[in-house]
Amino acid sequence: MNTFTPSLFRKTRPVSGRLLALLGLVLMMFGCQAKDRSAMVTHRVWDEWAVGQVVDARTGLAVPMQPWLEGLATYDVIYLGEEHHNRSHIDAALTVLRSLMSQGRRPWLAMEMFGWDGQPALARYLRSEESIRSEFLEQVAWKQNWGGAFEDYEPLAQFAKDQRLPLLAMNPPKSLIRQVVKQGLVQAKEQPEWRQWGMEGEVIVDAPTYRSRILSQLQDCHGGGSPEDYQTMYEASMVRDEGMAKTLAAAMKQLRVEASSGQGPLLSYTGGGHVQYRLPVPDRVARRVPEGLKQVTVYMATFERERAAELHQAMQEGIADYVWLTPQGAQGPPRRCR
Repeated sequence: MNTFTPSLFRKTRPVSGRLLALLGLVLMMFGCQAKDRSAMVTHRVWDEWAVGQVVDARTGLAVPMQPWLEGLATYDVIYLGEEHHNRSHIDAALTVLRSLMSQGRRPWLAMEMFGWDGQPALARYLRSEESIRSEFLEQVAWKQNWGGAFEDYEPLAQFAKDQRLPLLAMNPPKSLIRQVVKQGLVQAKEQPEWRQWGMEGEVIVDAPTYRSRILSQLQDCHGGGSPEDYQTMYEASMVRDEGMAKTLAAAMKQLRVEASSGQGPLLSYTGGGHVQYRLPVPDRVARRVPEGLKQVTVYMATFERERAAELHQAMQEGIADYVWLTPQGAQGPPRRCR
């Protein structure tokens, strides 16, 4: 019977001094390589990040600000995703608008904070030489559709007014969204308001990747709900994002007619959740413009050194094309639903 003899018990020849020296050299070289690899592993790209930088999400490296700003003029749609109540994000949007205008462009601004039912009042506000804020806010249904402090977003609206730029109300009316939350999408489609706002012919696309991400976020942020509650909240999210995409796609088609006059690009200003991974609004806009369009997503984020690795992971997953690192807002770090 053949037997297996472990090498540990095999007879070995004496090792020469030259062989020992070579072995030592190999071990030393291996040790140096291991040390180099360790240094590479411990180097973290986010250690170089700082407030005020724009980071290319593909590489994790900061880009030169001025050339990057100039390059934005080559896009059809620029998506800026904010953290609410952070003035530095408003300032970032103003920086983009001013850069576009310095290149002879006439950007169109679309804002999530205004509902479709406020568009006529918004148009009057842009045309008027003077306006009474309280009257304007009532006419534009600010409290019903957004409810936060108008002062947070007034600089953007004022800029559009001063420069005579188009300002579009992106959001479906809040009453329509509440209807979906309360009744569900199937029943909401049967109501007069659905037809009133031109939604009867719209396809509300329920993409699996979108569903997975949005539902998990809803469950994180609104724990303890029933499956039925999550479903109607999810359907309301779909309607909001589809409605905002409807606004942008219609504007994009109009812009292409007026392209020779230097109009555009279209600047979309929403919460960051509506641009992340391109799923909520950008992909829906692309679907609605089959001729094709060039889009770029910019996720504006409070830079917290201790959460830099988490932000880097989100970049690797494709949260946006670029991430703009900003100071935190007056209300402190952004609320996270976990």
